[in-house]
Amino acid sequence: MATEVEQETLHGGRLVAKRLRAAGVTKLFTLSGGHLFSIYDGCREEGIDLVDVRHEQSAAFAAEGWAKATREVGVCALTAGPGVTNGMSALASAQANASPLVVLGGRAPAGRWGMGSLQEIDHVPFVAPLTKLARTAESTDAIPGLVDEALRAALEPPTGPSFLDFPLDHVFMEAPALDEPGADLFRPLEAAATADGAALERAAEVLRSAERPVVMAGTGLYWAHGEDALVRLCEELSVPVFLNGLARGCVPADHAMFFSRARGTALKGADVALVIGVPMDFRLGFGGSFGDETQVVVVGSARPERPHPRAVTAELYGGVPATLDALRAAAGGGPDRSGWLASLREVENERRAAEREELADARAPLHPMRVYAELAQVLERGAIVVGDGGDFVSYAGRMIETHEPGCWMDPGPYGCLGSGPGYAMAAKLARPERQVCLLLGDGAFGFSGLEFDTMVRHGIPVVGVMGNNGIWALEKHPMEFLYGYSVAAELQPELRYDRVVEALGGHGELVSKPEQLRPALERAFASGKPALVNVLTDPSVAYPRKSNLA
Repeated sequence: MATEVEQETLHGGRLVAKRLRAAGVTKLFTLSGGHLFSIYDGCREEGIDLVDVRHEQSAAFAAEGWAKATREVGVCALTAGPGVTNGMSALASAQANASPLVVLGGRAPAGRWGMGSLQEIDHVPFVAPLTKLARTAESTDAIPGLVDEALRAALEPPTGPSFLDFPLDHVFMEAPALDEPGADLFRPLEAAATADGAALERAAEVLRSAERPVVMAGTGLYWAHGEDALVRLCEELSVPVFLNGLARGCVPADHAMFFSRARGTALKGADVALVIGVPMDFRLGFGGSFGDETQVVVVGSARPERPHPRAVTAELYGGVPATLDALRAAAGGGPDRSGWLASLREVENERRAAEREELADARAPLHPMRVYAELAQVLERGAIVVGDGGDFVSYAGRMIETHEPGCWMDPGPYGCLGSGPGYAMAAKLARPERQVCLLLGDGAFGFSGLEFDTMVRHGIPVVGVMGNNGIWALEKHPMEFLYGYSVAAELQPELRYDRVVEALGGHGELVSKPEQLRPALERAFASGKPALVNVLTDPSVAYPRKSNLA
């Protein structure tokens, strides 16, 4: 007599891990917590590496950093209560950066809910405003489908974070395992549909007739894999390109159509601007960076939640690569733009020439520009550079040249310090063959500097370069300008953060004179260890900032 084959049952943590593995997840960033033990066990069985950090914010930032480095979903697991609340800043950062992030939370047991279990709190109401999806697993057998839903939500345009939490009893109980989904379920970033035809015709019409066109592209271009299509468009139509956010490197810094120093001149002087994957937020003067007569064409994967701060001529929402290719094909045959390009190149060259004196500045402590002049001699073309700081990293944003997508990471418009070590660890794990350089201020080190211990424990040889000026420069200089004094803006001068990294098992060096810097950088990269080159910089130097808080 035939017997019915029993369906395999697995505990909830194993069900979570199986769905993550089916989506291609290979790393789970976490900080140990009892609510997560079954998920850890599942990951161990499914071959997903656990990378445990020293603070939950770093676990979440590392997961976002993995997404930034790979354009795949990044995943972290945070224990119940304070574990989840410690990760909130990273969730907000991922929302602002449209990073495809999945946060898995522990949760007090459903069977005792409301009785005051350890770390009992309902995460969903305060996480929901920051995420595309925020749900609690209501039973063990609901877990596989819920994980799939969270992964899809994170990856579907507009990309962004999602959140799930798992009651302790549900995640330790068993339920049947579902058949694994096909890989295509988790590839929505590669969607190819073009934008609306009527809008495309209108955009092509104004671009074709433009004498002074310009492209301003940002993070959405990167998430949409739009770099090749953008290069084709700018080359064939002779359109100068400016980049911010994760779009840096999508057009190489040495490409004939790439510009950076002439941005203000170009955006104000353009008759048509293609604004691709970047909001007109404070970084673009809420639209005021463009000329009053500039016709703005917005290109993106999905319609933004907020209205544009100024009128636009056309809006193209859909598959960004396909849309750019269609726009390029339809907008050919325009006027000669060589004079426009030459005028911008002249501005570009003049402004670069004006920087030479600061790049060679011989002062001690060092001018931040001298730091970047020396660093440029050591970084390889494909190096991944991570910024975590105020004025020091603002100089980096101007001076670091990026030639490939995914090689520049900074906190983005949310501006949360402490993201750098998590980003840098994830970048090195994702791209172990590349140099990974973490640029940080002495203030930023205080948020997550102990993650150098994580790097040592997991063998992640990130090289940190610190601009140590002993102050909160981003606040001290403006406050003194406004009031004639500053408060809450001082740090210990010349503090030996390099010795902290040495004590944690890494390589540390102090640099106080320009001639010491390049040898110290070379030794740090050659050490094969997590390293910090602690560079004393001049506290009187203030970054020449044009944008403001509002």
